[in-house]
Amino acid sequence: MGLAVVCSACAAPSLRYKTDVNKLLAQDKIEAADQHIQSKQKRMYAKKDVHLLYLDRATLLHDVNKPKESDFLLAQAQDRINDLYTKSATAEIGTLVINDLTTAYDVADYERAFTFFYRAMNFLQQNDVSGAAVEARKAVFFLDGLRGSKKKGYTDDPFIQYFASLVFESVGQLSDARISRQNALNAYNKQGKEMGVQTPNFPLPSNINDLGEVILFHYNGLLPLKKTQTIQLAWDRAMSIASSPEETRDQVAPEVQNALHAGIMGSAITISFPQLEAQLYRVYSSAAVIDAQRYPLYKVANLSALAKQDFNEKMPSVWFRTVTRALVKRIAAVQAHKAAAEASKDEGVGVLAEMFVGMLGSALEKADTRQWFTLPAEIHMTRIFVAPGKRDIHLLLRDKNGNIIGEKVFEGVIVPRGGRVFLHHRSAY
Repeated sequence: MGLAVVCSACAAPSLRYKTDVNKLLAQDKIEAADQHIQSKQKRMYAKKDVHLLYLDRATLLHDVNKPKESDFLLAQAQDRINDLYTKSATAEIGTLVINDLTTAYDVADYERAFTFFYRAMNFLQQNDVSGAAVEARKAVFFLDGLRGSKKKGYTDDPFIQYFASLVFESVGQLSDARISRQNALNAYNKQGKEMGVQTPNFPLPSNINDLGEVILFHYNGLLPLKKTQTIQLAWDRAMSIASSPEETRDQVAPEVQNALHAGIMGSAITISFPQLEAQLYRVYSSAAVIDAQRYPLYKVANLSALAKQDFNEKMPSVWFRTVTRALVKRIAAVQAHKAAAEASKDEGVGVLAEMFVGMLGSALEKADTRQWFTLPAEIHMTRIFVAPGKRDIHLLLRDKNGNIIGEKVFEGVIVPRGGRVFLHHRSAY
């Protein structure tokens, strides 16, 4: 019974489940993908990870132009994330004894930043620019905190800074817009080449006050998915990893140290750990067409690269905890064998005890493959200045060879004089 309770608390979206959702997205069946998530939510998301469920669904609701429903979930997710900011020391010890799934999902910094982007876009869809500005301000405040607290990894986000500058301009907060725009340029100069993104460069026309502006975002592709990988690790290599906590942010609990010191040397241990698996998608580039004029979109955000960066940054800690747990569980099984055999004077009883403890440890060991997986792999954008009025806007999607493999038509878009309209489209094929 206790094992069942522990295992149920350690639920995580499986690779098959995430792949099934992605297949629906690749078929442009976004609402069906959301329905599939709802049908599986009790099995795939533990109660402590309800914020991850909200995030996975909110993206899809945003993609099918349901901004109110999407924002409702995002707001709840943000509240939950804020509540979880201070971690429990007891829960941290659990990650060293049971598995990493004992604690609530720790949202990655880049994921948290994109909650502000999606909420701002939801407000813009509802013509609430002031609401969008609130989220943009929360985003830059969060990114300011990262720049001040982190030396490496995800310390800023050029795209979100640039997006925030556009929102600030839209509400007349020009000083804030200039600061965010400069932060964006600094971050693009620092990260652009490594992330494979371009610095947005859209010249402003001289008669801009007589025109309207269309800002079009194309959310493209599928994020790499986390999956479980199992390997055998030599005992001496495992001991080396588990004895080097200074290389990680984790501290070894005293009971873990004692168990390691009391252990019996073995030949190898088997461990399970997360691994990223790239997802294929065909759309490579996109362009907008208005009044027979073509406007290319530029890749300005690479969420796949951000996911890989976050994964690589966290893996040393993941290795340390995973190997330490495996060593402790193996030691416990061997010691159970000895204790049972001595107490019963029967070696067979000792073997059974070792098998039971070993099976219990294996049942509890699971790789942490949680992630906000419904995010796109990348974001492309363009800014188009046109005469005001009602417009049909065509978004053409092309493969690597330049062939058109998809199209989205935004019909009857009202472009205001001296104002902006924000549009978006999701492709995953």
